[in-house]
Amino acid sequence: MSLTQLNEAQFDFKDFRSLSNEILNMRIRNVKKLLGDRLQILGHHYQQDEVIEHSDLRGDSLQLSQMAAERDCEAIVFCGVHFMAETADIVANSPQRLEDRNGKRVTVMLPDMKAGCSMADMAGIRQVENAWEDLGEVIDTNDITPVTYINSAASLKAFCGKHGGIVCTSSNAEKVLQWAFERTGRVLFFPDQHLGRNTSLKMGIKDPEMCVWDPHAEELGGNEQATVENSKVILWRGHCSVHQMFKPEHVAQFRADHPGIKILVHPECPREVNDIADVSGSTGKIIQTVQAAPAGTKWAIGTELHLVNRLKKEHPEQEIHFLSPVMCMCATMYRIDLAHLCWTLENYAAGSAVNVIRVDDETQKWSLVALERMLKLA
Repeated sequence: MSLTQLNEAQFDFKDFRSLSNEILNMRIRNVKKLLGDRLQILGHHYQQDEVIEHSDLRGDSLQLSQMAAERDCEAIVFCGVHFMAETADIVANSPQRLEDRNGKRVTVMLPDMKAGCSMADMAGIRQVENAWEDLGEVIDTNDITPVTYINSAASLKAFCGKHGGIVCTSSNAEKVLQWAFERTGRVLFFPDQHLGRNTSLKMGIKDPEMCVWDPHAEELGGNEQATVENSKVILWRGHCSVHQMFKPEHVAQFRADHPGIKILVHPECPREVNDIADVSGSTGKIIQTVQAAPAGTKWAIGTELHLVNRLKKEHPEQEIHFLSPVMCMCATMYRIDLAHLCWTLENYAAGSAVNVIRVDDETQKWSLVALERMLKLA
């Protein structure tokens, strides 16, 4: 399809819904050929296979943003969720990157603006600001380092940047918490309580030294003042809806039915599952663990369904199972499909960028501060 033909096309999304995957695949490939290196399509590990097939880069959210920022492109289409596209805009359009490109911005697009993250939505900036103010009534906030998981809105990353805090990923959470405790006696960790708790326990922090802050509770996140005062780690009451689904009984059943099977989970899983798994680690670690395992290894993996199925397909020499009997997947990530991708690409090729994600300058500035603190730890 030529650029002229694209300009003559109808760009209302409803016209893409009825197209077959065969036609959508053809049209996506045509746009990619037309735009070449000017375009980078990023595919998160949790995406559907048919979307991953068209991705120029595949990885986790921060890794993808960093890789894309290093490429000489004019547009990024992020097949992920909203906070990931925000991170891509922050990193790809940092002051240094803009200077390198003589002020030219990279346009970042999200194929479906409804592709959000339930975990990220569990911590809003007003809620975090209110919690910080409430904490200041009973303890000195100068003795608290705010730590936000990468799975959070740019506004929360900026909050951490302004208040001496930092961002973490599931692979470096322990290193980040160590950094925080070198500076303050306490940490406020949001939005995922499970990653915060599992990491803290691994570091030797005990249960009485942690409390959970419920942003919907009337006073002190639902805690007694003494509980907050005695806590080294204040965990936000948030979770991943996918990883929350895995239960200890699922682990027990697989071990009973498949002798010798190993349990491999993400640290966003509840403690009760994380504690009894054979291996716990980030998405990257899960992939690397399977890649390094010998033929005949048996796994029950507790993470997003699309990734588990992809690992199963890519490693037929191993026996791979999804840990839960309930087929849970990241529903918001699933919103990115071939129709949305094709619609986004054809509009951009015709000169009309849709679903552009642009973080305001002030939020970007402070988000970069928090991100760069983390990156210096690598």
